[in-house]
Amino acid sequence: MVREIVIWPDPVLKEIAKPVDRVDDSVKKLLDDMAETMYAADGVGLAAPQVGVLKRVIVIDTSPRQEGQTLLHLVNPEILRTEGVTTYTEGCLSIPGEAEEVERAAKVWVRALGRDGRAFELECEGLLSIAVQHEYDHLQGTLFVDHLSSLKRELIRRRMKKLQAEQKAERAETKAAQVKGAKKHESAL
Repeated sequence: MVREIVIWPDPVLKEIAKPVDRVDDSVKKLLDDMAETMYAADGVGLAAPQVGVLKRVIVIDTSPRQEGQTLLHLVNPEILRTEGVTTYTEGCLSIPGEAEEVERAAKVWVRALGRDGRAFELECEGLLSIAVQHEYDHLQGTLFVDHLSSLKRELIRRRMKKLQAEQKAERAETKAAQVKGAKKHESAL
């Protein structure tokens, strides 16, 4: 099921996500929904807080842009080690239409639980390294805009607030049209 993506500066995106006790059916459903949502939005990664769930859960698939990759499920990820420095122009599904250069580690090693609940470790380079760090930040209540100057961050915040207001107005219009188009009942006031 495709879930609604939370738009910054929604306060849930600044919360620290809670660890998952065990990978049960509800976590697997969340992982599946997140993957479906990520693909529907044409993203390469998505963290649970971005769909309003404060759990340490991430999905990443850089395969459209990085050869040899596949869908990854990371539950309770930990970045074990980093190496080097790189700069990449990042965007975010929770900050649509915006992209800025962010400095990150060039290589990271991560440990997590998979969809099967088993622990694994992964060495990440290129876009995968960037995506892991970006999504891991979401679990810490950090967004890519937090790596920018306060001026750039404030300009983006204003554009996102405007977008949120427009989306709210669109939803209100849609609901009004649904009510107007609903079958009438004799006792309706």
